[in-house]
Amino acid sequence: MKQVELTCICCPMGCNLRVELDSGSILSVTGNTCKRGDEYARQECIAPVRVITASVPVVGGKLARVSVKTAAPVPKDRIFDVMDAIRLISAQAPVHIGDVLCENIANTGADLVATRSAERN
Repeated sequence: MKQVELTCICCPMGCNLRVELDSGSILSVTGNTCKRGDEYARQECIAPVRVITASVPVVGGKLARVSVKTAAPVPKDRIFDVMDAIRLISAQAPVHIGDVLCENIANTGADLVATRSAERN
C-alpha cells in the first residue's frame, strides 16, 4: 500500500489530503472538508489535468496582448506542448471574451479562448 499527500487547490482552504493507493487503485481519501477535495485527489492520482492560462499578442489592437486559457483542462503531461503551441499564436483585433483563438490546441481536445477583449486600434 502507498500513501500520497496532496494539498487541494480547489478552493482557498487548501486542505491537506492523504490518498491511500494499492496497485494503482484508490482505497481512500482523507483530510478533505468538501466533496471537491475528494474528487481532486482522485483525479490527481489517476490522471492529473490543468487549465492553462497565458497571453497572446494582438495585431492591430489597442492592447498589445490578451489573456487566454484552455476551455477545458488538459493532461498535465501535455502542458509544455500547449505552451509551445500558444507561443505561435497571435490574435487579430478586435478580440472578444470567449473568442476561440485555436481549436483543439496541441491535439488535446481543448480550445484556446480569449479571456479579455481588445478593440481595434
